[in-house]
Amino acid sequence: MNFLEYAPAPESTAILNLREQYGLFIDGEFVDGRGEPFQTISPATEARIASISNANGADVSDAVAAARRAYDRTWSRMSGRDRGKYLFRIARLVQERARELAVAESLDNGKPIKESRDVDVPLVAAWFFYYAGWADKLDHAGLGANPRALGVAAQVIPWNFPLLMLAWKIAPALAAGNTVVLKPAETTPLTALIFADILQQADLPPGVVNIVTGAGDTGAALVAHEGVDKVAFTGSTAVGRAIAKQIAGTEKKVTLELGGKAANIVFDDAPIDQAIEGIVNGIFFNQGHVCCAGSRLLVQESIHDEVVDRLKARLSTLRLGDPLDKNTDIGAINSREQLDRIRELSDIGVAEGAERWSAPCEIPENGFWYAPTIFTGVQTSSRIARDEIFGPVLSVLTFRTPAEAVAKANNTPYGLSAGIWTDKGSRILAVADQLRAGVIWANTFNRFDPASPFGGYKESGYGREGGRHGLAAYLAPATGVDRAAAAAPKAKSATKGSKR
Repeated sequence: MNFLEYAPAPESTAILNLREQYGLFIDGEFVDGRGEPFQTISPATEARIASISNANGADVSDAVAAARRAYDRTWSRMSGRDRGKYLFRIARLVQERARELAVAESLDNGKPIKESRDVDVPLVAAWFFYYAGWADKLDHAGLGANPRALGVAAQVIPWNFPLLMLAWKIAPALAAGNTVVLKPAETTPLTALIFADILQQADLPPGVVNIVTGAGDTGAALVAHEGVDKVAFTGSTAVGRAIAKQIAGTEKKVTLELGGKAANIVFDDAPIDQAIEGIVNGIFFNQGHVCCAGSRLLVQESIHDEVVDRLKARLSTLRLGDPLDKNTDIGAINSREQLDRIRELSDIGVAEGAERWSAPCEIPENGFWYAPTIFTGVQTSSRIARDEIFGPVLSVLTFRTPAEAVAKANNTPYGLSAGIWTDKGSRILAVADQLRAGVIWANTFNRFDPASPFGGYKESGYGREGGRHGLAAYLAPATGVDRAAAAAPKAKSATKGSKR
């Protein structure tokens, strides 16, 4: 039998109009940071993309001050209807520049272009559209009449979904009437800075959204700033724990969306073909750089061998390589630091007695890469079954009864997500009711909708993002009408020519 040879289908970077150097976005303008600039690189090639300004404490103070001025003078006084117009405008501009954003995301992050193009960017637009609809309906959010914004929100986002996490944070904050200072991850600042250009294009009032780039010190200075009223963080449990300690005793509100070690449970009556695709999507989507990834596969003992054999066959068809190639399934690991962690924990898995199998694939010479890997013979006490690897590594465990499946699934310090695969609706409901996880998928995995709340239990954090719950995280119940705001002159409408 003759097979067609593989032909690369690269997405062109010609659509990008990148700057050599990016400043901080403060008070509606790009300004130079006071810290030492750093480089953002492509994890697939290790080639330099652009020089990025590094914000120090003084820069953070400037950004918070700009956000406070915008809150006091403009944004909190604007009607919900007019705030919604800005959010609608941003959503439409994201759609118009979708290809540019997708290429920039894959270039800077390392994820396959088909994921950036077909998942991330469409969801970004959907989030802004969804919360634009909420902006003039805050009285119906379930928080009583006249709920009020919290003020200035400090938002720190991770590198795995840079643009999507930006939308998860900024859209509900703006809809609720807050202003924002956002700090993207130091390895993936590019799309946040392109988004700043979109904000200028949308004529968003200066200071409503400010973006400061830098490493952990920048984020710590932002979270600790006394001018901040709300902190929203997505990232590691260790950093989330440090943030919780830092703001303890203050009046700052906080939302923490942290790590996970999700159980993906497959019963013997599950639709196997569908389950195999769900398992692959659950752990190998975005190279496993997903906090809610199904990194622990719990398979009923009677079908264990069949599921593992079919998984290996399916993984052997995945293409690892250039993130900008439309045929690529597995892109680059985001950084050398993350690659080293994946390798370390995988070696520990072998040392603890588990059997490692990696899909046969050619690893490029440059960049950061790790082949899709399955561990079998894993014990519940194994580190690879307990620690968040945050990479394309799947640990396979077995169970005999539903009770054992629930016990093993809940045997984790995390509680962000879980998956259930079975043909019986009654079993789905019974098992889901016993799982201690914030998000539970049934016969699917990694599905997101802006109307659905997302968040976890235990060391996976607290608070919810998405849906009405995500809006409530940026609102406080009002004790009455804010007379000062009611008496102040209204800000200008967002309606302006053809950009409405």
